[in-house]
Amino acid sequence: MSKVKQLADRLVDLGWMLATAESCTGGLIAAACTDLAGSSDWFERGFVTYSDEAKTELLDVDAALIATHGAVSEVVARAMAFGAVRHSRARVSVAVTGIAGPSGGSKDKPVGTVWFGFMVDGRLSSEMKRFDGDRAAVRTDTVAYALDGLLLRLKQEAEA
Repeated sequence: MSKVKQLADRLVDLGWMLATAESCTGGLIAAACTDLAGSSDWFERGFVTYSDEAKTELLDVDAALIATHGAVSEVVARAMAFGAVRHSRARVSVAVTGIAGPSGGSKDKPVGTVWFGFMVDGRLSSEMKRFDGDRAAVRTDTVAYALDGLLLRLKQEAEA
């Protein structure tokens, strides 16, 4: 069974909706979700917030957070995940912000650095991963990791 199908089944069982907030993936997580027929039963909306201004305008990410920590940071990923739930009817969200490359990296944040924010029924969490490969590989791996992260958190929610 695919990750998206597992995610769909769990969200439908809970009666919860999902929202995505994406920067470096440009909507690929939402696309993966909506590729599954019947996704309107559990996928509420996706925010593609590629620019800093979009993060601020659509998700209420404080511009000062971006100025202080950079768009690719834990605090921004968390704020994006929170904003996606706040501005939707979803109880679950995933947010991604990263450097897909081939340029844009730095010593502290090399190409392949991605911050993930997850919000599940009011619980906010985050983590950072570094992926290898070209731009397509980083984006593909980010989508897979986001789906895995959602599944893991929904499983933990069921066990709580």
